[in-house]
Amino acid sequence: MSLVINHNLMAMNANRNLGSAYNSLGVSTRRLSSGLRVGTAADDAAGLAIRELMRADVKTLNQGIRNANDAISMIQTADGALGVIDEKLIRMKELATQAATGTYNSDQRLIIDSEYQAMASEITRIANATDFNGIHLLNGNLSGANSAHNGNGLTSTGPVKVHFGSGNDSAEDYYYVSINTSTASALGVGLAANNSISTQALAQASLDKLNNAIISKDKIRANLGALQNRLENTITNLSVQAENVQASESRISDVDVATEMTEFTKNQILTQAAVAMLGQANGMPRMAMQLIGG
Repeated sequence: MSLVINHNLMAMNANRNLGSAYNSLGVSTRRLSSGLRVGTAADDAAGLAIRELMRADVKTLNQGIRNANDAISMIQTADGALGVIDEKLIRMKELATQAATGTYNSDQRLIIDSEYQAMASEITRIANATDFNGIHLLNGNLSGANSAHNGNGLTSTGPVKVHFGSGNDSAEDYYYVSINTSTASALGVGLAANNSISTQALAQASLDKLNNAIISKDKIRANLGALQNRLENTITNLSVQAENVQASESRISDVDVATEMTEFTKNQILTQAAVAMLGQANGMPRMAMQLIGG
């Protein structure tokens, strides 16, 4: 290399190497301080795209878990109310058995029937009053017998749609919770169903109706129990999915601290060396001045 004064090529070369090392040092510093290997699209364009999709899936799966837990709470609310209705039906059957015997007179049966009808009214009140977050559960609004789910309006109608997946596939991402009507008339007991125990014959006939009512109520509770178990299994599966997707996202996005610290140290040494050599190169033109002066 010739000794010239118009251009300091060694300084230019040292400056270029310094810029490269300093930029690499900045990248390592950003990665170590943020914990992310992919901080910008320039770091890994394809990896960034995959990471963002995975992040969306993780958020969606975690929300799906919350949705399923909310549905379990709703089912437990309905089942708790049906447990109270169960107590009323058992008491009504006890009263019907009492009125069916011949040792009571008509006035006494009317008194027994008064309590019987009060129990039926309470069943209807419980069915109409039981709600979860404003959604009535036992009054027939969620029954799938007469209508399907319709979510086109501001207020959905029909069975409750529990959405837990990241897509919109009915076979994978959601299913419905349907709860049949549990009022006294729907169960076939009480005055609303033309049912009374005011006479011995009516009391005997009521025993069959009460058996059917208890069976109908048990079917509703059994269906709710099966749905709760299904939702709990869904939550377990969603949790495993979210964990594995999060692990995959981490492998793409997160920085390997040990590897990056090695890069940081290397770039730090290169930067320091480049600064030292740039200082030396900037002093080279003075050698030409010595020749001119001589």
